[in-house]
Amino acid sequence: MRTVLAELHEKARAVLDPVHYDYYAGGVGDEVVLAENEAAFRRLALLPRVLRGRARRDLAVELPGGRLDLPVLVAPTAFHRLAHPEGEVATARAAAAAGTVLVSGVASTVAIGEVVAAARSVRADAAVWFQLYPQPDEAVAEHLVRRAERAGCAALVVTVDSPVFGRHRRDAEHGFHDLPAGLTTENMRSLPGGVRDIVMSPEVSWAHVARLRELTSLPLWLKGVLHPADAVLAVEHGATGVVVSNHGGRQSDLAPAAVEALPAVVDAVAGRVPVVLDGGVRSGGDVAVALALGAAAVGVGRPVLWGLAADGEAGVARVLDVLRDEFDHVLALCGGRWPADLNRDMVVARGRVVPA
Repeated sequence: MRTVLAELHEKARAVLDPVHYDYYAGGVGDEVVLAENEAAFRRLALLPRVLRGRARRDLAVELPGGRLDLPVLVAPTAFHRLAHPEGEVATARAAAAAGTVLVSGVASTVAIGEVVAAARSVRADAAVWFQLYPQPDEAVAEHLVRRAERAGCAALVVTVDSPVFGRHRRDAEHGFHDLPAGLTTENMRSLPGGVRDIVMSPEVSWAHVARLRELTSLPLWLKGVLHPADAVLAVEHGATGVVVSNHGGRQSDLAPAAVEALPAVVDAVAGRVPVVLDGGVRSGGDVAVALALGAAAVGVGRPVLWGLAADGEAGVARVLDVLRDEFDHVLALCGGRWPADLNRDMVVARGRVVPA
């Protein structure tokens, strides 16, 4: 039987331009990591605890930058208006209504000020975070940070795994290298020096992270951390949180699945900052496994895009509702009342009833 999220995916595939569908769905190289992000979850199971006497669950978590009514963030993804005419505005309203955070991408097709306004039209205290890439031009980086601050963003998420663009076979085959007429990356307007494009550069370094830390008092998350040594460096350079991610399988096809890299990063930061897992989450059960391995919350990207394409704001709301309901159900089956009741000793490799 197909799940609700799988049905939304199929509906999205049917309504999207095939070029745009492949842009969203595709990954780098042979798409090994893209598939592994999901497959790695299938190799893990949860050992439930029983007779815990906990009738009700509270799914909320507190993170630097906002409270979440469920431990699921809407991960940063680009070009939402390729999926639906309202684009990021619809996504922002659905996230706010669900009581969670939208991490709005720098490659948004709606300006960040409009995205924040849309979220707060639903919920006055809605938090929106702003994702950006470290830019070699410090004037451009500062301009983007100030733009996010003026819009009222509650945190910055800096994607650090992209010194160069990933090579996407599907996009190359379609010749898809730019947005169609009438759409643009709105956050890149009016930047210093006439810059209009996001710059990926191998020259960016920890010095650029330190500079961003100096520029703002907003919580600063680093996204794209897989090596535990880099997680330690992130803490040392003032990161408020770390996002374990392989960019949804869109950067290196040699990277591990995100959930496989999670435990070592959690151990490396040793509770000094929270860790979020972003990559391969397709069910509330996946959310539970990630939290049991030490994540404070998870990010969900492609399923949100499928909901948006399938049914606009209502489709995004449906995705978040399903994840909330499934996670609540799994938490109850595991004898938990709060997300923190999920522990690493509950995670086992399938076929082995010993800790994974």
